[in-house]
Parts: sequence; structure tokens; C-alpha cells
Amino acid sequence: MHIRQEHSPGNPLDNPLLLVLSGGFLAAALDIAFACVYWALSSDVPPLRILQSVAAGALGEASFEGGPFSASLGLLLHFLIVFVMAFVYYAAALRLAPLRENAWLFGGAYGLLLYAVMNYVVVPLSRAGTGPKDSLWITLGVLVHVLLIGIPIALFANRAARRRLAASG
Repeated sequence: MHIRQEHSPGNPLDNPLLLVLSGGFLAAALDIAFACVYWALSSDVPPLRILQSVAAGALGEASFEGGPFSASLGLLLHFLIVFVMAFVYYAAALRLAPLRENAWLFGGAYGLLLYAVMNYVVVPLSRAGTGPKDSLWITLGVLVHVLLIGIPIALFANRAARRRLAASG
């Protein structure tokens, strides 16, 4: 049995902006959840401290004295960064057909690129200092960027790009 879904003008599945934001939201939520669970289990670090470590990119060591305010700032910054990542992929997918044709492959590759840029460019240039050098954290971080960030971003961005191109075509 095939169920046909109707697409009305108000359907969020037709709105490229909402699709890209949804992909970014999913990727950001999965990433921060992974970080919180990993550090809670491996080192008994509470989620508040994880979010403050994100805010440390802007605030430096002062973020760890900022309580819930700096943790909230860290969460906001985390989501904003991932939304930018999602919109960059979307912009590229609008112009490059291979990105739309193989979200799994290019999304995974994008996740690897994001890992490299975040860990070897953004974090070193921020006020956060160096990140953990734990080999398990690094290995899992690469996998998270591929599977939980790059691929979800690509899947949603590709759908958004297809919708946008179909509407303008």
C-alpha cells in the first residue's frame, strides 16, 4: 500500500528554510547530547560544565565562573554554529548537483571537514584553549561529526535544495 503525502503551501516539508533549520537543530542536539553523555560517563562532568566549555570559546576561562548564564550562552553558540554549518551545506547543494545526489557520501565527507575545521582552526583561534587529547574522545568525535552532524545536515539540506530548485525551476 502506498500512502501519498499531499504537499500544501503551508506544509513545513516544502519550506527550505525550515528544512535546513531542522537539520541543523537535529545535528546540534545529537552532538551536544553525545558530549554531555560521554563526559558524564567518562569523567563525571555535568552538562552545565560542558555547555560552559562551549562558551569558553568566546569568554575564555571566565565562562566556568558564569553559572547558568555562560552555560546558556554556550548552548546558544553551539546551535548557532551548527545552523551556519547547515546553511553552508545547503548553499553548496543548491549549486552542486553531486551534493544533492549522494547525501550519505558527501554528508559524511562534510562531517570530516567540519571536524577538521572546528578542531584545527576554530577552537585554536578561540579563547577556549586546546581541547581534550583523549584518543577515545577524538575517535568518537570524528564518528559523531560524520554520522550525527554531517549526514543529518546533508539529508535535510538536500531536501531543502531540491524543494527550492523545484519551486524556482
